[in-house]
Amino acid sequence: MASTLVSFSSSSGGVGLKYGGGSTPELVKSGRARVVVVRAELGSNVNLSVRKEEAQVTDTVLVADLAKPNTAYCRCWRSKTFPLCDGSHVKHNKETGDNVGPLLLKK
Repeated sequence: MASTLVSFSSSSGGVGLKYGGGSTPELVKSGRARVVVVRAELGSNVNLSVRKEEAQVTDTVLVADLAKPNTAYCRCWRSKTFPLCDGSHVKHNKETGDNVGPLLLKK
């Protein structure tokens, strides 16, 4: 099973979400960082085109540095502005019957 890690760090620290094997998200304590883990089954790539030349796509965002009070981050891997959401999940959901939406970070 392959995994992709997207981490979000904050000085307020504490809790993150963990996704695994099609299960519902579970809260995990991660010290000072908030961590979201997305796992895809072998042979079923979630990421079809984002930064494929990299061994692993990892982005870190300091919540204190967010320009807006609400910032949407892509979870469908279809965004042309990855890691930010551009609404591509709407088309993806219509085509596949999926229900993925963005990760919304609030200041």
